[in-house]
Amino acid sequence: MRKPPHILAVRQVDASRFLRAEQVDLEFSNGQRRTFERLLSSGLGAVIVVPVQDDDTVLLVREYAVGVDRYELGLVKGRLDRDETVKQGADRELKEEIGLGARELHVLGTLSVSPGYMTAMTQVVIARDLYPERLDGDEPEPLDVVPWKLSELHRLLEHAEVTDGRSIAALFMAREYLAGRYRPQP
Repeated sequence: MRKPPHILAVRQVDASRFLRAEQVDLEFSNGQRRTFERLLSSGLGAVIVVPVQDDDTVLLVREYAVGVDRYELGLVKGRLDRDETVKQGADRELKEEIGLGARELHVLGTLSVSPGYMTAMTQVVIARDLYPERLDGDEPEPLDVVPWKLSELHRLLEHAEVTDGRSIAALFMAREYLAGRYRPQP
């Protein structure tokens, strides 16, 4: 197991290149008024990718997650670049993070992170017919690639390194899609 990076400093920021905060004054149908705060996503959206090796094997990545200050086991994910479709962004992230491209990409749906206070949305993409191709990315260190059987998804939930709700939901969506029990809306 890799040792997490050493935190050199932590400081409060008023502005972020990723998120902005705003207050929203609301009046509900019963006349109650409240002020909520929400974080506005910057950028063009994000993708989370389920790379499928075969109908029962997906590829996970072990990557340092600063939010919880430890390594997490989850799916390939990243922000979309300007003038990039969801499928192009998913393919690029695959090549950057695990050195594989995909000949077949399908959008399975959209996930929100915390809809009660965040506007960020993530597109779930399943990637099949993988082939080797690497692009330079922004990862500070190589990511560990971990094959996992979808038939053992319940065991993944017991894994101490697995807490990313988007990865868990996307894996469930992919498993149901591959089994023919889920068809995304066009």
